[in-house]
Amino acid sequence: MTATAPARPRLQAAVQRATRAPGQPTRVQLLRWARAALLRDCAATLRIVAEAEGRALNARYRGRDYPTNVLTFVYDSADPLEGDVVLCAPVIAAEAAAQGKAPDAHWAHMVVHGLLHLQGHDHETAREARVMEQLETRVLATLGYPDPYRLSA
Repeated sequence: MTATAPARPRLQAAVQRATRAPGQPTRVQLLRWARAALLRDCAATLRIVAEAEGRALNARYRGRDYPTNVLTFVYDSADPLEGDVVLCAPVIAAEAAAQGKAPDAHWAHMVVHGLLHLQGHDHETAREARVMEQLETRVLATLGYPDPYRLSA
């Protein structure tokens, strides 16, 4: 008898671009990165926004009046899991430059980070942060990217 491999989690995804900010990844890249982070079936919208929308969402839902790199909204935790991952293009670009990271590596990290949040991972405690960072690093390595928590010299 031949053992069959477990089915890979499936992603149903929509990509929305609410900004014309330069340097955005392609749809193919976004979906590749999102699929790599899947631990279960998921239906997600990946929305790329400008600073104004990123700031408004962060203020409304987190009480923080500034744009942030990625926000995740879970709408249904049943199968498939449903939610949105909002990526703020100017913030991601500025962080990549400030941290000396390749833009695509930082975009990949933010997509993976958002998808892991969607699937219930968090970094509110030191233990949660350690687990999430290890997962992110492992997923990014499978995509050919370096550890995002080790800044290059």
